[in-house]
Amino acid sequence: MIKHLLLVLTFFLSFMTTASDLYDFKFESISGQKLVLKSFKDQPILIVNTASMCGFTKQFDGLQKLYNSYKEKGLVIIGMPSNSFKQEYAEEDQVKDFCETRFNINFPMTKIVNVIGEDKHPFYRWLSDSYGVKPKWNFYKFFFNKKGEFVASFSSLTKPSSKKLLQLIEKDINS
Repeated sequence: MIKHLLLVLTFFLSFMTTASDLYDFKFESISGQKLVLKSFKDQPILIVNTASMCGFTKQFDGLQKLYNSYKEKGLVIIGMPSNSFKQEYAEEDQVKDFCETRFNINFPMTKIVNVIGEDKHPFYRWLSDSYGVKPKWNFYKFFFNKKGEFVASFSSLTKPSSKKLLQLIEKDINS
């Protein structure tokens, strides 16, 4: 009886924590504050899994430039540091210091999250389950329009200054 009750309770709780859209997710920022995606409603959002010691780390420059160019028009960029590919510091303080001192990053960053594997963050599980996309390496980019709808993903090879990405941002901002 208890086993059956626990099974039902587990099923119910997993259903309750399953997000149905982008705005259901909450993160803790790298500085320890709440980062609630619902607070970015009606804004285009670019989410990027980052790593400080990756060959693509130079993309932080491009991401910051992109943010500087479009933040007044509503674009939100959220960096999600991850050690899933074994190229990130172990501590958030190290990541924060690295991003701020080396790249002057001032767009929102989350605490370190897993983006692949069994213990991946629920956001990345939702992304995979709902849209069939997942990061295959660091600096994968996921673009959501102002309505919170998933629009496209971009590999690590796609620079933040890519025409394809810029066109999607411009189109959404101007819609």
